[in-house]
Amino acid sequence: MRGLRRMGGVLRVRGSAREARGSAWEARGSARDVRGPAREGGGSARKTRGFRVSRLGVLAAVGAVLVGTVLAGASLGLFAPGGPEAPPGGVRAGGAGVPEGLAGPAARAAAGVEAGAGASPRDLAALIADREAWLRGHPDDHLSWAVLGTAYAERGARAGAPAAYPAAERALRRSLEARPAAEGNTAAVLGMGELALARGDFAAVRRWAEEARRRQPGAWRAEALLVDAHRGLGDDAAAGKALERLRKLRPTGAAALARVVELYRDRGWREDAAAVAHDAVARARTPAERAAALRRLGDLAWERGYAREALGRYEAALRAVPGDAPALAGRARALAALDRAEEALAVYAAAWKARPLPEYALEAGDLYAALERPAKARERYGAAAVAAERAAAHGVNQALAVGRYEAGHGDPGRAVEVLRAEWRRGHRSADTADALGWALLRAGEAREALPYVRAATERGVRSALFAYHRGEVERALGREGAARRHLEEALRINPHFSPLYAPAARRSLAELGEPSAGPPEG
Repeated sequence: MRGLRRMGGVLRVRGSAREARGSAWEARGSARDVRGPAREGGGSARKTRGFRVSRLGVLAAVGAVLVGTVLAGASLGLFAPGGPEAPPGGVRAGGAGVPEGLAGPAARAAAGVEAGAGASPRDLAALIADREAWLRGHPDDHLSWAVLGTAYAERGARAGAPAAYPAAERALRRSLEARPAAEGNTAAVLGMGELALARGDFAAVRRWAEEARRRQPGAWRAEALLVDAHRGLGDDAAAGKALERLRKLRPTGAAALARVVELYRDRGWREDAAAVAHDAVARARTPAERAAALRRLGDLAWERGYAREALGRYEAALRAVPGDAPALAGRARALAALDRAEEALAVYAAAWKARPLPEYALEAGDLYAALERPAKARERYGAAAVAAERAAAHGVNQALAVGRYEAGHGDPGRAVEVLRAEWRRGHRSADTADALGWALLRAGEAREALPYVRAATERGVRSALFAYHRGEVERALGREGAARRHLEEALRINPHFSPLYAPAARRSLAELGEPSAGPPEG
């Protein structure tokens, strides 16, 4: 990369000729009912007619879903005493946080996790089995407990199986009992930070990452976690400073490049984000790294409305890692934009099977609703609600998923309550601001919504969904000129940003009509 220049706490790329094609902003906000969003006016929200999952119904469904999603083996219970003879192995004294004696797939997985490159599901399973067997005979091996807990957390995140997280926490706490953080157990501290990240608890991520920095200055994984924590908390300046430190420690590592792309996207520097993403593809050392970098290029293309280019990027990512859930979801999004709806629905189903995240079900529900298939839409919205409740039961922060579901298909008042609590916790990202503003509008509080949707759109990220939400809030307040500008902006950024809300933006613009010749709004 040529011509790096400091700007706003991060290093900004200036010399690349490659142009970003946008960043995927998932249109996860939901319809007012399964037939599409009703028109809003005068700041009042109509009672939803769409699907509403009752609390008893959700809890009953959660039990059934949990039975079907328990991971294979005894890993969730941290395995029983006894079992097969432990393989040879041990702890590398003063090493980099990877036990000695590993070989084959287990060694690849441990090295991948330690390097921030991830591991294939097969290698990760081999690492987990290896450390489980070892720990049966060596229960005081703090490093192996830390490696095992971190591997559990990664497997849970990869599979969308939050039932793995309590087991991860137990393993990591066993590690800290065997050797506390004060005695140098940085591996477990970092593992706890990565588990908190998987659960979406950004304040906890920051605490664990700062503890790791105190215990081991120069730990690049701590800086990577701090970038993620500050982004989740909405502290862009602190995220930029952490990114600078990370790039000094690992200037060309996959973890650093990935976070550069994300932070540049947050700042609205789309060309720079695309240049770094291209660089990450070229530097990828494993299929997982290559797939992740290609996905980011797909996301960047998607947000600017280049659906065909995005589709090519996602398909390349799937060639690198077949069955990659985020790439499948991105491919479904692009197919829907290209009027290949039936293919898109099949790919959404594959993404859900690979990783049952609420946002995948919400997006599929919106597509069914746009196709006027209300029964299937209700089914997908219900699946999203169940997945969110299931994840929350295992300590995952589901405020955004619950808020978006309730605002669109349930109780907007509950959405406001959930998202206000998230805001008070200090989780003040652009996502949270946008979701809270939209929920307030749906609850009939357009005036109170305005500062939040403004905050989301003025942070830098170019999101069609954010611009649409701001335009609808302004329209409800009678600010027609501002509403027209932001609704037009949403469609300029990505004319296909949502199968429900892109058509709604066009309808709203038609209702607003041409601008008057009067003075500009104050």
